[in-house]
Order: sequence, then structure tokens, then C-alpha cells
Amino acid sequence: MKLCLIFVLAYLIGSFPSGVIIGRVFCHKDPRDAGSHNIGTTNSYRVLGPVAGTAVLFLDILKGTLAASLPMLFHIPNHAFVLIVGLAAVVGHAYSIFLHFTGGKAVATSAGILLAYNPLFFLIASTIFVSVILITSMVSMASILGPLMIAILSFYTQDWLLGTIATVVLLFLIYRHRENLIRIKNGTENLVSFGLYYHYRQKHNL
Repeated sequence: MKLCLIFVLAYLIGSFPSGVIIGRVFCHKDPRDAGSHNIGTTNSYRVLGPVAGTAVLFLDILKGTLAASLPMLFHIPNHAFVLIVGLAAVVGHAYSIFLHFTGGKAVATSAGILLAYNPLFFLIASTIFVSVILITSMVSMASILGPLMIAILSFYTQDWLLGTIATVVLLFLIYRHRENLIRIKNGTENLVSFGLYYHYRQKHNL
């Protein structure tokens, strides 16, 4: 019974629409009305601006960390439940009950789960994420390569549970980014206004 309650709470925490709330309350905008129409960090930066976008980023990470920490808060000693319960927050963010079961792509929320489970791996994933953006100028590319590297690293260090969960999350993120991957293949993916690839295209008028 306790586990069922924890899973429901984790889903509801993940369902909290940070981007929509911040956009409407502080910016009088809804990120779903412009850009990629997504409620996540990238579109919040694009539609709401850098301050609000940063707030959305931290709140979405916090959602994952808080949800994944519920087993510890409810005195369930098995550390594996941090990852398992955390997945409910990922589902909640992507299919929020407060947004008629629509939502974001759950990259930041997934990172928040990793922070609760293994802070060192969270720092590694964050470093990979930022590095890929600085090279490719594509958030979508970083969103795929970050979890991929964590899955590989997890299996290499024989953390089979994290490797398995990371693989599941990776497949889910690939599915959620399927349109981005098509645009990457076609060379039409949206770029952030910094990074090596962005400056290369600007220099060569591509």
C-alpha cells in the first residue's frame, strides 16, 4: 500500500507543469502557444526568456529528485526504488494529468532522478550534456547522447540496475525526440545561438 501511494505521489510531482505555471504567472505567456509548443526547458527559454527558462530547468530537475527521494522519505531502505519510483515522475512530466496527459520530453526530470540516485553520475551527465551542446548547438542531440553515455558507463561499472533504467529512459527519450531526430537527419534541426556548429553555420551562411 505504501509503495502504491509513493508511485502515485511521484507521478503527481512529475505532472506539475512548471513551464506552464511560470509562464502564466510571471510572464503572462504559455510556452505551448509558441516555438515547439513544448512545456520543457528548451522551449521555455525560447518563449519565456532565460530567467524563466532557468527557473523551469531547476524546477523540472527538482521534480525528478523529489519524486525519486520519496522511498527514502517513507523509510524504504532499498536504494533501487529511487530509480524505479523516479520513472513515475518521468511519465508524469511527459503525460501530465494536469495537461490532459500531454507534457514535455522529461530530460531535466530524468536528470533529477539521477541526482537523487548518484550525484557523481549526475555531474558526469551534466558535463556531457553541456559539452555536446557547445559542440553541436543542439539540445536534442545532447538529450540523447547524455543518457546514452550514462547507460554505457553504468554497465561498465556494473551498476546493472542503473544501466537498465538508463536504457529504458534513453529509449523513451528517443521516442519523445523522434521529430527532432528526423530534423537532425535532414539538417533542419533548431540550433541554440551558441556553440561550434552554430558559429560554423553563421560563418559559412548555411
